[in-house]
Amino acid sequence: MSPFAEPEHPSITTSDENWDWDGDIPELTAEELATMRPAREALPPDVFAALPSRSGQPEATPHQELVTLRLDSEVVEAFRATGPGWETRINSILALAIRPLARNLDVRRRSSSGRSDKRVN
Repeated sequence: MSPFAEPEHPSITTSDENWDWDGDIPELTAEELATMRPAREALPPDVFAALPSRSGQPEATPHQELVTLRLDSEVVEAFRATGPGWETRINSILALAIRPLARNLDVRRRSSSGRSDKRVN
């Protein structure tokens, strides 16, 4: 048996004549690369919206702020062990943790100003 396995088809819909069995498909030239556009621009909006997201990190919402934070190494290791999105999970847990603090700040602000329109959410 040969140590080199024959490459598999990328999908069941790829025919033998459309599959590059011998690796002779040339690389794209600089001119060809220059004519390419991002999928967001080249595809109809409904088709692009149906594509799965390829990014590993969720898009930041407008109210998020990039910060540098020092955490205990065991905290970071535990969250990283949960897989992709671990930073988002830290944010969710911190958001839950500040709710009591936010309520206390809200009460103090109302009592010191006499107004209730300065809420911390």
